[in-house]
Amino acid sequence: MTASSVEEGPGASAGPRGAVRPGEQPRRAQALQQPAWPDPGRLDAVVRSLERLPPLVSAGECDQLKERLAAVARGEAFVLQGGDCAETFASTTADSIRGRLRMLLQMAVVLTYAASVPVVKIGRMAGQFAKPRSAATEARDGVELPVYRGDAVNALDFTAAARTPDPGRLLDAYHCSAVTLNLCRAFASGGYADLRQVHAWNQDFVASSPAGQRYERLAGEIDRAIAFMHACGADPEEFRAVEFYSSHEALLLDYERALTRTDSRTGDAYDLSAHLLWIGERTRAPDGAHIEFARQIRNPVAVKIGPSARPQDVLTLLDALDPGHEFTGDDVTECMGGGQHITESDLRHRYETACDPRLNRSQSLDLAFLVADMYRQHTSTGHHGAQPS
Repeated sequence: MTASSVEEGPGASAGPRGAVRPGEQPRRAQALQQPAWPDPGRLDAVVRSLERLPPLVSAGECDQLKERLAAVARGEAFVLQGGDCAETFASTTADSIRGRLRMLLQMAVVLTYAASVPVVKIGRMAGQFAKPRSAATEARDGVELPVYRGDAVNALDFTAAARTPDPGRLLDAYHCSAVTLNLCRAFASGGYADLRQVHAWNQDFVASSPAGQRYERLAGEIDRAIAFMHACGADPEEFRAVEFYSSHEALLLDYERALTRTDSRTGDAYDLSAHLLWIGERTRAPDGAHIEFARQIRNPVAVKIGPSARPQDVLTLLDALDPGHEFTGDDVTECMGGGQHITESDLRHRYETACDPRLNRSQSLDLAFLVADMYRQHTSTGHHGAQPS
C-alpha cells in the first residue's frame, strides 16, 4: 500500500472545516493509497496543467446540493446515488453515459412516486477513475507488477508498460469527466429527462421483465397520475428537466488539490472536480491527509464507514468534517439474482467491470420497485412519520 507525507499548513487551501489557522504550525499528514509516480517532474507538470484548466462544476452547484442534502436529513427528500465502481476511459461514450443516466432517472421516478418526496439524483460518474486497493502489487504466473489503480493511474492490461503509473492519465481523467458532465447536462435539460418519457421507459421494463408483473400496479398508478396532470394542463419545468449531481471518491490528492479553487463570492475553497466528494474506508484515518484535505473544502463531503469503525472513530470524523453539526446502465451479468434470475453460471456472459461487480439495468430497476413497494407498505400501515434512509 503506497503512502506519502504531505504538509498541511497556512499555505494549503483554506476553508471552514477546521482549516489550519494563521500562525499555527503545519503538520505532516500521511497520504495513503497514492500511486508511486515514477517521474515526479512529469507529475508536477501535469498538476500545473490541471491548475490552469477550468473547473468541472461550480461552487454554486455544490451549495445547491448541500441544500438538497439538508432536506434529506430533515426527512423531506430521498437520495439516490449510483454509477460505476470504477469508470474507464473506454466507457466515456454517448451510449454508455446515456445508459447510466437513464437508469438513475428510471429509478428516481419510481422512488419519487412511492415516497412522495423529491429524489436527489447523484451520479457516481464523471470522476470515478481511481480505486484504492488492498495491495500495492499483483502477481500472476510468477510475474509481479503494480496493481491496477484505475484508469486515472494505469491500465488494466497485465504488462509492465500498462501497469506503470502515468501522470498524463490525470489529464485524460479530467477530459473524460468534462465530456461526461457535458452530456449529462445536455440530457438532463434537453428533453431526454422529460418525466413522461422516463416513465415510458419504466413501462417497457414492466412489460419485458420477468418480474414486471409484480410492479404493474405501481407503474399503472404512476401512469394515471401523469395522465391526470397532463389533462389538467400541468406542464411545469420540473417535468421536462432534472437536477443531476456528480460524485466520486477523493482519492488522488494531486488531482483533487489541482482542481480546488477559491470561490470569488465567499473566499472559501471548493474542490470543483465534482459536486460531492467522499473519503473511502482505507483513507479515512482522522489524522490522515485525505481527512485533512476534506475538512478544508466547502463541498458536501461523505465518508465510507465499514464494520471496523468504532463509535468514537465516527465521532472524531464528525468533529473534523462537520464541527458545526448541520447534516450501471449496461446489461452486464456481474451480480446474481434479480428478476432475470441471474445465477453463478451466467456471470461469465458479460462480466465486464474493471473492479467491483455492478447491478445491471434490470436488477437496478428491480431494486427501485422493491424499495418503492416496501416504502408504500410501510407507510400504509400507519407509520407516516417514517423517514427515507
